[in-house]
Amino acid sequence: MLEPISEPPGEVLWTPTLKRVQRSQLTRYTDWLARERGLRFDGYEALRTWSIGELSAFWGSIWDYFEVVSDEPRGDVLADRRMPGARWFPGTVLNYAEHVFRDRDPDRLAVLHGSETAAVSSCDWAGLESLTRRVRAGLVQAGVGRGDRVAALLPNRLETVALLLASASLGAVFSSVAPEMGAASVVDRFSQIEPTVLVTVEGYRYNGRDYDLRDTVARVRDALPSLARAVVLDSADWDAFIANDAPLAFERVPFDHPLWILYSSGTTGAPKAIVHSHGGILLEHLKKLHLHVDLGPSDRLFWFTTTGWMMWNFLVGGLLTEAAIVLYDGSPKQPDLGALWDVCADAGVTVFGSSAGYLTACMTDDVEPRAGRDLSALRAVGSTGSPLLGPVFDWVYDHVGADTWLFSSSGGTDVCTSFVGGVPTLPVRRGELQARSLGAAIEAWDASGRPLTGEVGELVLTEPMPSMPVSFWGDDDGHRLRESYFDTYPGVWRHGDWIEINQRGGVVISGRSDSTINRGGVRFGTSEIYQVVLADPDVVDALIVDVPRADGSSWLPLFVVLRDGAQPGDALTARLREHLLRDCSPRHLPDQVVAVDEVPRTLSGKLLEVPVKRILSGAAPDDVVDRSSLANPDALAPFVALAGRRDRAR
Repeated sequence: MLEPISEPPGEVLWTPTLKRVQRSQLTRYTDWLARERGLRFDGYEALRTWSIGELSAFWGSIWDYFEVVSDEPRGDVLADRRMPGARWFPGTVLNYAEHVFRDRDPDRLAVLHGSETAAVSSCDWAGLESLTRRVRAGLVQAGVGRGDRVAALLPNRLETVALLLASASLGAVFSSVAPEMGAASVVDRFSQIEPTVLVTVEGYRYNGRDYDLRDTVARVRDALPSLARAVVLDSADWDAFIANDAPLAFERVPFDHPLWILYSSGTTGAPKAIVHSHGGILLEHLKKLHLHVDLGPSDRLFWFTTTGWMMWNFLVGGLLTEAAIVLYDGSPKQPDLGALWDVCADAGVTVFGSSAGYLTACMTDDVEPRAGRDLSALRAVGSTGSPLLGPVFDWVYDHVGADTWLFSSSGGTDVCTSFVGGVPTLPVRRGELQARSLGAAIEAWDASGRPLTGEVGELVLTEPMPSMPVSFWGDDDGHRLRESYFDTYPGVWRHGDWIEINQRGGVVISGRSDSTINRGGVRFGTSEIYQVVLADPDVVDALIVDVPRADGSSWLPLFVVLRDGAQPGDALTARLREHLLRDCSPRHLPDQVVAVDEVPRTLSGKLLEVPVKRILSGAAPDDVVDRSSLANPDALAPFVALAGRRDRAR
């Protein structure tokens, strides 16, 4: 068991007005429950408790409230609730893309899109449908049908969205990776799923630099003998591919039919090919984007992401609402860290999402989002990818706006959603995620499976969710799926995060449970140290790992990235140790403080704590991390060098 989080109860930073509560999508849903089901709840926690205690009634209400279309009327909601193997809505047939396009005003805005080289432009529903029709016709001509895989090595562009929707309309299975991923990593992913069609670019621009992908594309094509067709975007071949037009029809498929395949990070071992279903993603994203993100007709949702992160799929899910979505292809630092705030201003964004790492970087780099920008439309800021620390909450309310709804969220590629995070009718407290999501039976458990309140434990789900993976591709007997989530607590999903749920229902995520620090038999999460260290004005990023020694003790080095002009050395080390001693405990003191130019992160911005720990423990770097899955692979160099010096000193 970990020590409880040392932060005092979260200070309330924002409270929704009565008007905002009454106008929220969540209130509309609860009013419908009262009117149609005779159900009334005294606050959000009572509603959440019902949603997990009566899973069939809750998910059945989501189906009915959003008027999900199926050839057959729904019967049983949950025919088998075992994990793994839960069976949702047996006998129903539906199509994700059909729900995206149904009842659309052709003149209404659907998508805004821009890049480092192109200003924000718009696409209405007529334009999106036209492009999707033509892409669909190209897929049909290439022989793509139900169950075939369509692979995309593409940036975050309108054409990529149309390719996903066209694939889904056919009952084909879509899968994408970002262009910045190396050839070996792309092959590791796409070779597992044997795609029929591959759509790529031959180059892209990122952070002001042009990258040539022709060699990568050639290597990927050569490694995929299953391909019937490969198409290059922005070429005559692409023009020919989409030259034909045909009516947009929808192949209705069973609820659990594969919709898309996402991939685990691949920082250790081969990436898992995670299969999500039409029905599971449809219901989860209808629930999450309406009731928790609170999207309505006047909203424009922008979540900064690449096509290799689940947040891209989640962003596309915004098209299931009446809001428009905003795509951006480029670096968040080009020409500077204000770039994404520029997009918010240019596109009139109302809900802006990014990673905790980006917001932290804005804070440490003294970015002023509202300086010279009209952000009057912006009402909400979302964060995910890693824990959002207390000082960053303060920065958002001081520099983005006191009336901003800031929702930190946590979930994963595994479920393509966040199961802890925003609730538009609840207050925001410093350093806390607002609440557990509806329909997500989240608990904190100790090692023996005892539920905890006010203590840190393993994040588990005790009941199934529709968007849990239906399988890993190629895992025919399901053993990899069971090993990944169900070995620790049989029949219960263990997610791999440390979580504390307080008496109010607020949540704090402490980091990954496989990167726990153990000092003198007391365990705690790395985020407790980051909370203190990143509050120092000279520190802009940090990474800490607990490296075991042969004698049973451990070595706790803290790696820091310093602001320009800041000096490493004894004075910095003493100051950081003093702050950690004051705000945490003697157990939190690092054995060594090492300045580095940058800390390694995945393409989605997550810290590489476990791979760095393994490298410093003597593992070969290429055995524990796929460098092309990293945003900054050169950042590994000082850790590899330090590991070499430790080996020679032994």
